[in-house]
Amino acid sequence: MDAFYASVEQRDNPELKGKPVAVGGTSKRGVVAAASYEARACGVRSAMPSSVAARKCPDLIFVKTRFDVYKAVSKELRGIFKRYTDLVEPLSLDEAYLDVSEPKISAGSATSIAREIKKAILRETELTASAGVSFNKFLAKLGSDFQKPDGLTVITPANASAFIERLPIEKFYGIGPVTAGRMHDIGVQTGRDLLRLSEDELAARFGKSGRYYYKMARCEDDREVKPSRERKSVGAERTFEEDISDVGELLSRLDRIADSVAERLAQSGVAGHTVTLKIKYHDFEVNTRQMTSKHPVGSREELIELGDLLLRNSPAPPKRPVRLLGLSVSKLCPISGGPAEEQLALDFRTDAGAIG
Repeated sequence: MDAFYASVEQRDNPELKGKPVAVGGTSKRGVVAAASYEARACGVRSAMPSSVAARKCPDLIFVKTRFDVYKAVSKELRGIFKRYTDLVEPLSLDEAYLDVSEPKISAGSATSIAREIKKAILRETELTASAGVSFNKFLAKLGSDFQKPDGLTVITPANASAFIERLPIEKFYGIGPVTAGRMHDIGVQTGRDLLRLSEDELAARFGKSGRYYYKMARCEDDREVKPSRERKSVGAERTFEEDISDVGELLSRLDRIADSVAERLAQSGVAGHTVTLKIKYHDFEVNTRQMTSKHPVGSREELIELGDLLLRNSPAPPKRPVRLLGLSVSKLCPISGGPAEEQLALDFRTDAGAIG
């Protein structure tokens, strides 16, 4: 989808149409969750601190996130996709892979199906989407980002190599700004430059990711579209308006986060064996503390108990001001019956070298 959250807000509030809009970031410590194309023209981007976004775009309008609305629209989108194929692999609320090798509706080529889906999305949601059509997931993903907004890019076996060779390295899916900078340092500016490096050279410089880059430069990707993606964890986190040093206040904030996590676990019908506490300090250093229970954890009371233990005793309360707390549950399993009443058997783990 094109600037999904911001486009939904502009759709639902006509006064925002044509204006620079940032979703989220409404507090002093906020972060932009999405930016309209008008805001992007001023240099505003998602994940940008709201204070920076406001400086770049003095006319920027901040609006609160409405995840219930975005989820409802996402459900509409999935319904449209499912008319054409059951092989739909969601990546997020606004993005998915579709395998249309054997479509449920005979609509001609994959390109024709993409056009029909784009038209249906516009007609039924009043929003625009961009599509990439190709013979593997990597190239389809690149295509979907290539001509935004309202784009349609087709990458065929005949033109794939030329497309990749011309592509700036920072446009490769999976290569962020830091990695792109490291690529530039060794003379890699485009896909053509990347092709000159051997798999072993890339692995030596970038580890396991280097082997991925080697394959991508050669348009090699044999991953299937997997309709059911296993959820790895459930969590929530909060950034505070002001840094917090008082442990009592941190515990109070953590209790509220535990409420959110317990609600999300219940909605998903799962519990988990491992609880992780994330602490981000005033200087942006991150420390994670973790413990594992023999029986699944999912209730509010258990999460509060384990969260408090991690904050105060693993190995000690934070000694520096904290700007963010997060709590998550992993090693998930379906809920079966009520919470166990036995004493929790816990295995504590803490990130080495990040205690303070």
